[in-house]
Amino acid sequence: MKTFSMKPDPDERTGAVSCVICGSSSDRPYWDCGDFRFVRCRDCGHVYQNPQPVFDDLQNRYQTDYFDYELENDTAFLDLMLRGLADIRFDELTEGLDRPRRFLDVGCATGALLQHLKTQDWDVEGVEICVPAAVYGQKERGVTIHIGTIDTLDLPRDSFDVVHFSHVIEHVPDPRAFLADVQDLLKPGGYAIIVTPNTSGLQAKLFGPQWRSAIADHLNLFSARNLKRLVEECGLQARAQRTWGGIAMGMAPAWIKRPLDRLAKPLGFGDVVLVLAQKPLA
Repeated sequence: MKTFSMKPDPDERTGAVSCVICGSSSDRPYWDCGDFRFVRCRDCGHVYQNPQPVFDDLQNRYQTDYFDYELENDTAFLDLMLRGLADIRFDELTEGLDRPRRFLDVGCATGALLQHLKTQDWDVEGVEICVPAAVYGQKERGVTIHIGTIDTLDLPRDSFDVVHFSHVIEHVPDPRAFLADVQDLLKPGGYAIIVTPNTSGLQAKLFGPQWRSAIADHLNLFSARNLKRLVEECGLQARAQRTWGGIAMGMAPAWIKRPLDRLAKPLGFGDVVLVLAQKPLA
């Protein structure tokens, strides 16, 4: 299973940006990926594209080809998301919530996770920018999916027990504003579950610009430390952090891959990081 990426359209507009973590405009070249480049903030170490494509142009990438990729891999993606939820003992964490329990999946693709949780006594809704994927989920899976982004939709504030977004925040041009919107959508005491590639992981350090997450669609790439910092600065309280994925399939023989995968979680050098955060009660 490969990461989906499209080459930037030569007609896409771009603009210079500052670091979303600390606000600094002082950066240095980090990864040259040909048609685009990542820089590293000199002050906090955050890795991000600079210049970045304008979002009105960038969102045009997420259409038919992206839907085909999501549909082809939806079983594998569901398995990975369920494993991540199991790592934070999601069922135990949420069992005592008052019914009806409300779950919002942002970047829900074809709605596979929503369909699964609907059978587990959850009221579910999704948000998806890829129109064909959203329509598929609505028609084939019978789940509610709003087409767009959370900043453009009229979703009720303080109304969701859980807002989940897996491999979404790295695509977002303004993660700070995005997390503020998530905070607004959560009920007091509600949980945000964030999953994203980890620049402090082993694979990012080994492969650099050839890392599978150093792609044109990823605008911001977070270290575990900087993601936690941003989450807490946006008014959420980090409750748990997990990483997994020592080395990608095909990158090393099994006798190397297996122990690296086992050690990635306890030692925290996994390719992907999950942060569980909670909205304060008051």
